[in-house]
Amino acid sequence: MLSLLLMNAARMTPHAASSADASLAFRSARRLAGGLLLGMTGGLVLVTALPACHVVRESGLLRLLRAGFQAGVVGGIADWFAVTALFRHPLGLPIPHTAILPRQKARLGQGLGRFVAGQFFTEDDVTRAIARVGVPDMLAEALRNPENRAALIATVQRALPPIVVLMESGRATCAIRRALPVLLQGEDAARLVARSLRALVDSELHQEVLTFLLARIKHGIHAREPLLRQFIEDRVREQGGRVLGWAIGAGVASRVLTALNMELERIDPSDSSLREGFTNWARQEIDRIEDQPSYRSRLVEAVSGVFTHASLQAWLGELWLRVRDLLIADLGEPQGWSAAVIDAAIEGLAEEFATDETMRRRIEQGTQIAALRLLPTVREMLSHYIAAVVDRWDEVELADRLEQRVGRDLQYIRVNGTLVGFLIGTALDGAARLFFGSLP
Repeated sequence: MLSLLLMNAARMTPHAASSADASLAFRSARRLAGGLLLGMTGGLVLVTALPACHVVRESGLLRLLRAGFQAGVVGGIADWFAVTALFRHPLGLPIPHTAILPRQKARLGQGLGRFVAGQFFTEDDVTRAIARVGVPDMLAEALRNPENRAALIATVQRALPPIVVLMESGRATCAIRRALPVLLQGEDAARLVARSLRALVDSELHQEVLTFLLARIKHGIHAREPLLRQFIEDRVREQGGRVLGWAIGAGVASRVLTALNMELERIDPSDSSLREGFTNWARQEIDRIEDQPSYRSRLVEAVSGVFTHASLQAWLGELWLRVRDLLIADLGEPQGWSAAVIDAAIEGLAEEFATDETMRRRIEQGTQIAALRLLPTVREMLSHYIAAVVDRWDEVELADRLEQRVGRDLQYIRVNGTLVGFLIGTALDGAARLFFGSLP
């Protein structure tokens, strides 16, 4: 009976329609049980009064029916008392060991909590539920939702500036050097990197890098112009002899440096052929990163070598500061290139979650492992929560709720008790008369 109470209590719902149906079914079953008990009582009165009033003569059949009706009335009253004692004091009398459920409210809540947590949150149930949910598809759908994506982009843009500010140039290059093998040597990560790099190219950030490189080259040429001039003159003397070198060496050096400076000035505008060629080259390199694992390995080695080159550390630090300032400024723009990069990364993740079987299998396995590790804690929290909710219920309200939910079944226990009592009473009386003869 306790299991019946727990299972029905676990299904209790606040919906009005369900409560009304349960209440109607309970009242109908109670009327049936009460009517049957009244019928047994009336039958007992009838078979007792008729011979006593000399309406009919006493007979074996009347005695058999009287025994059955007596047992039926006793069984019906006993079961009525037992059923009523679960929820309240019978006839309002404070009889010991009655109103059991209201008095045991705390134990009922604890038992219900343990029952639900133990029976509905098993490891097999959780594993099957995760498999049915389809976590990878759910994640992919969530990432493809425009509202979710916009919120995620905004969250990442707000979270990145403090992190970027705290990264010094040396730490930044070290972090990039360590991340490159992870990002480029795996197929899944490489595709995400390629998507992000394409977004950078589409947003013209690579032109900012080219502008910085050109500025550094110009500065280096101007700062070292005497050395370059002397270097060119020396090479002219080596190739043409001292006389020719003395005659035209200075002129050749001037023309070379002038032509070099003019070319650098010419390619500075954004519509220059060099910049267009740089864009095409960048796109080709991104395609190679995405499609050629061997090229990715060579690129990792080359970039790592650049980052560890002692003579380039200061130059890389200056480049990082420029990129950092550009990044921080752009992170405040909802439509900036950083938003495009984050959006491309999110789209790439959604695509991987939806189509890559290896990725999907890893997500499902990871979700199952995490859920099973958290399951004992969740069970305990759920058990305490249910116990606390039941403990807050009013005792009368608790009795009414439980009676409406399980009372219908308990009323049929009364019906069965009445009928079984009648049948056993007649059977015992008939057996006694059969084996021991006519009894008074």
